[in-house]
Amino acid sequence: MAARPTWQGHLKLSLVTCPVALYTATSSASHVSFHLINPETNNRIRMVPTDPDAGPVERSDLVKGYEVSKDEYVLFDDEDFDKVKLESTRTISIDQFVDEDDIDRLYWNDPFYVVPEKGVGAEAFAVIRDAMKAAGKIAIGCLVLRGRERQIALEVRGKGLVAYSLRAHDEVREADDYFDDIPEVKADKDMVEIATRIIGQKEAEFDPSQFKDRYDEALKAMIKARQKGGKGLVEAPEPDDTNVVDLMEALRNSLKGSAGGGRKAPAKKAAAKKKSPAKKKAA
Repeated sequence: MAARPTWQGHLKLSLVTCPVALYTATSSASHVSFHLINPETNNRIRMVPTDPDAGPVERSDLVKGYEVSKDEYVLFDDEDFDKVKLESTRTISIDQFVDEDDIDRLYWNDPFYVVPEKGVGAEAFAVIRDAMKAAGKIAIGCLVLRGRERQIALEVRGKGLVAYSLRAHDEVREADDYFDDIPEVKADKDMVEIATRIIGQKEAEFDPSQFKDRYDEALKAMIKARQKGGKGLVEAPEPDDTNVVDLMEALRNSLKGSAGGGRKAPAKKAAAKKKSPAKKKAA
């Protein structure tokens, strides 16, 4: 496996343990990223740590500090952080099992692939995995990751497990703080019926491979054009005026438009699937 593990330790269910590794399940490597450049020299700008009194300092000589009051800090170096040892630092202990629907989607966060280390632990991993699959439950445990203890949810996926870090309760804002000001409006039954038909015409299977970041693609096109000496201008049509005067007329027109577009959707989807391997090779 080419990727480096994000975390290595043990997965524990009661008295059954096995060595595992976590790998980040997502990647942003294909996204366009930029550096800060001095346009006068075309040199890349380097961010140099600077002490306001002593001037530039070596990053390796720095420590971390927690501000307890104005300009007063409690200092920590790497050895201090190593002294904070919890079981979850090296072990994912499964504490409970819940139904997937019991976890509000607001709490789901980053996914990681959980893979058993080669050797004697593979059998124990298979036992835990197959027992979870038979139970049809989501496992809940804790893990110290990137300087924080996080609650995680584990689910079976194929031959492995996927662990999702879960946001803490105090990280999720109350919806009522935002929704309470929404006015109480009784929607017209006929309008709702038309909107429901529009939804039915747009019904489809979720296919993430069809999503393309058009902004990212536009940036890449601009970069290529400027490499060839052009300006690489990217133009986009102005958005339509969304100030709807007659809502019923807008709904009826939308229904007509959806009916026309809905018949062509399957053909477009099939064509996109045929072309996708060639696009990946080109990239």
